[in-house]
Amino acid sequence: MQKVIKLPITSIQQEFQGLNNNLYKMIGTNNPILYSAAEQLFKAGGKRIRPIILLNIAKSTSKDNNILIEQKRLAEITEIIHTASLVHDDIIDNCDTRRGSNTIHNTFNNKIAVLAGDFLFAQSSWYLANLNNLEVVQIISKIIIDFAEGEIKQGTKAFNNRISVNDYLDKSFYKTASLIACSCKAIIMLNKNNNVRSKNFYLYGKHIGLAFQIIDDILDIISTSQELGKPAGLDLKNGNLTAPLIFTLNKRSKLYQLIDQEFQFKNDIDKAISNIKETNSIQKAKDMAIEHIQLAIHIIESENLSKKEKKNLLLICYYILNRFS
Repeated sequence: MQKVIKLPITSIQQEFQGLNNNLYKMIGTNNPILYSAAEQLFKAGGKRIRPIILLNIAKSTSKDNNILIEQKRLAEITEIIHTASLVHDDIIDNCDTRRGSNTIHNTFNNKIAVLAGDFLFAQSSWYLANLNNLEVVQIISKIIIDFAEGEIKQGTKAFNNRISVNDYLDKSFYKTASLIACSCKAIIMLNKNNNVRSKNFYLYGKHIGLAFQIIDDILDIISTSQELGKPAGLDLKNGNLTAPLIFTLNKRSKLYQLIDQEFQFKNDIDKAISNIKETNSIQKAKDMAIEHIQLAIHIIESENLSKKEKKNLLLICYYILNRFS
């Protein structure tokens, strides 16, 4: 039986609890509808993977084993930015559930959901400016630009059966990995330990971010809606062609027709998923995720950190792959 790997939070338990408490305080607004919409997002839960990554990096690279106030705030800002992006994603993807609960646009309407997402982006920008670190402001601001670029790249490639693996990875970077990469770099930039290389942690974040997205796309194919907390096969339905399908295209020519007709018939998504599962495409996608995780592991191993300090950063790598099991 395979050992279940959990996200490492023991060493950051106090900071993690503080983060959960502060998220509610940070979305404070006089408008009850906007507050209710934002509050619903945080109440829906989520594993808080991104801030856990950042807090572990801050702890592991600290000279005195303490996480700076600015680093804690950056972890909170990152989670707010991520949450804001989910609101807009759900509207674009016409997704009615997220983490097993109704999405904001489903609970209220599209207009409120757009405003709620914009409000969260604005709140994160305000707190970001208050860090009083121009370099960090610049790198985190780029994330929001990348989100928009990623959505445009995804939209222009919808139902495009000529999409390449490189196109897919490029889009995945903008939509997912950029947030993790940039925030990993920024958390080091706030550090007083000059021996730690922020560029390396940018690459660490980039590779675990890409692996995370690839595994997410595999789960969209092999999991049930109940397991996902949202409709299974939603990526395909929206024309978002991911790694498992791209790897299958060369082996199952009938997929081209299903994509050309935009999966318009009732059983088209099921047919596409069956075709994917009948090949080794899911394993090929997982192998690609493993390659990125191996690169992330190599980066951490090359850092001048003790075995104890490296442990949780490596555990994060193994956790991301373990989501597949």
